[in-house]
Amino acid sequence: MEFIQVTAENLEREHICCAIASGRDCQVLSKKSWLAERFDEGLTFWKADARGKCFIEYIPGENAWAPVEAEGLMWIDCLWVSGQLAGHGYADELLERCFMDTRAQGRQGMAILASDKKRGFLADPRFLEHKGFTVADQAGYFRLYWKPIDEMVQPPRFLDCAKSLRTDREGLVLYYTHQCPFTAKYAPVAQAAAERHGVPFQAVRLESGEQARENPSPFTAYSLFWQGEFVTHEIQSEKKIEKLLEALS
Repeated sequence: MEFIQVTAENLEREHICCAIASGRDCQVLSKKSWLAERFDEGLTFWKADARGKCFIEYIPGENAWAPVEAEGLMWIDCLWVSGQLAGHGYADELLERCFMDTRAQGRQGMAILASDKKRGFLADPRFLEHKGFTVADQAGYFRLYWKPIDEMVQPPRFLDCAKSLRTDREGLVLYYTHQCPFTAKYAPVAQAAAERHGVPFQAVRLESGEQARENPSPFTAYSLFWQGEFVTHEIQSEKKIEKLLEALS
């Protein structure tokens, strides 16, 4: 399997793995626009030369779109290998590319968001532990994993704003970014469902790293709150959001 590094020069013509659709689809457009603005911040995106979900995306920890303190580390936004591409060692190869870049840039280790067990849209904790990652911090079911190169470096941590998993906003509140392409499609789905149920709804799109680092949940791509309490980070399809709203009503 060959791997391609997506850059500002080839972004327009490359398929970005997780949004297999027309190049004019709102999901593709939103993700590519987000990526284009991140390359100058040091973001790196490697993908398999295949039509499928097989990629890794990482950025210097001080530029992470997450409420974490990870200066001097490499922050892995997403590592995803699934479908027919799973089970061939590609995740190992992608992680090794990140590790090589981490060393080449003089960074002191890698960090990534996972959870207490395998959950959608988050790294598999069993895989991370197999690769030598350990838990540095936790908030609710979220786990902040890291793998240091220099044993003397301080571990990363969640910022205080994300530790309580609470917001002062009332009703159904969705915090999201275009880091994940699916949110361009499914944030409006959540809003439409809330309107059908007569539920107060607010969508808060995080449009900068600074805003993301103030998020009340460790997962900035999509975090749903109800009456101030965290509900889920998993992107809700129309069927799922309907079921959730029925349970909350």
